[in-house]
Amino acid sequence: MTDAAPAPEPDGEARFHAFRRAEDLVERRRPLDALKALEPLLDEQDKPSVQLLAGRAYFHSAQLRRAERAFTRVLELDPTDHYARFVLGRTLQRLGRFAEALAQLRMASAMNPVPEYLEAISEVNARITLGDS
Repeated sequence: MTDAAPAPEPDGEARFHAFRRAEDLVERRRPLDALKALEPLLDEQDKPSVQLLAGRAYFHSAQLRRAERAFTRVLELDPTDHYARFVLGRTLQRLGRFAEALAQLRMASAMNPVPEYLEAISEVNARITLGDS
């Protein structure tokens, strides 16, 4: 009986291609396939780009707690990432945590006041006003 050798770590080029493939799959709305492609990279807790992409895939596959953790990790590494704040806000909104969502969306909008961020703030404000919180 022989011990199986551990799978070799993917080299830099393989990691790059895995990331790009996962990115493409997220764009094509295939989040579960994207997560499978990202698997060799998910151990990279200190890479905001990997965490952000994983968070997007988790979000689009309704794995909202995992999405929240990934986006929070991005913000721990880079608190100025307005897009990570925006998608964290959207994640919190889907979780029904409207006050927390509003705080993240307001910060994202203050950093980069694009219409999409402002619309999200309006949506969450409406939910709060209607008493959905």
